[in-house]
Amino acid sequence: MSSSSPAAADPDLDQALRALADANRRAILAVVRAGPRPVGQIAEEVGLSQQTASHHLGVLRAAGLARSTREGTRHLFAVDTDGLMAVRSYLDEFWPAKLAALKTAIEAQDGRRDG
Repeated sequence: MSSSSPAAADPDLDQALRALADANRRAILAVVRAGPRPVGQIAEEVGLSQQTASHHLGVLRAAGLARSTREGTRHLFAVDTDGLMAVRSYLDEFWPAKLAALKTAIEAQDGRRDG
């Protein structure tokens, strides 16, 4: 893992991970991944009331994972890819060490076969 500060020191990442911990919020992100949607359509697709969907959308917006735009009188919600990038960057830090360990294990196994 890199020598950057621990995740606990990054309130934006913490907020995003807490938001993603909720299954309803992940379902909402799956719906808006295809493109901007009004809250009523989001609520219907994930099986929530509009009030509950609005609450979850507020949490996602505060966490930087969703954004809203206005189209006339409607508010449309979409994924905020910048917010997701912080989460992805954090998770990507785990792969180099795991891949290096896998490579070492495979090379050790190959060495035993050859010797």
